[in-house]
Amino acid sequence: MTESQRPRGLGAAARVTALASSVMDLHVRIALQEMDREKRRLISGGIFLAMGGVLMLFALLAIEIILVLWIRSTFTLQIQWILLIVSLMNLALAGLSLRIGGYLAKGPYLPETIQGLSKTTKAVLGKS
Repeated sequence: MTESQRPRGLGAAARVTALASSVMDLHVRIALQEMDREKRRLISGGIFLAMGGVLMLFALLAIEIILVLWIRSTFTLQIQWILLIVSLMNLALAGLSLRIGGYLAKGPYLPETIQGLSKTTKAVLGKS
């Protein structure tokens, strides 16, 4: 395909993919430098964080089952409506969590990260 025959969206998607890949490479490189310094502490912390996350997931599942049973006995609704209500509550909490997480992830960033992002952006956009 020549340049004029190729769809325009694929070029933009390729640039965005290259940018995301470069950003991930930068973050992985910085994380590897930190991990080399304190491997044992990071590995132990990661194991306990994973274990805590799994246990929190099980607790959330148990609470949702209890909530469904309580709604069913209290309001005598059909199970489809109860599951819809619980799903909508989950979506609302997920949206709130994503909104707060996005706000907290805005910055500030390390100077190395900002420098790497600017270099990557310039390289992807073709600016010197």
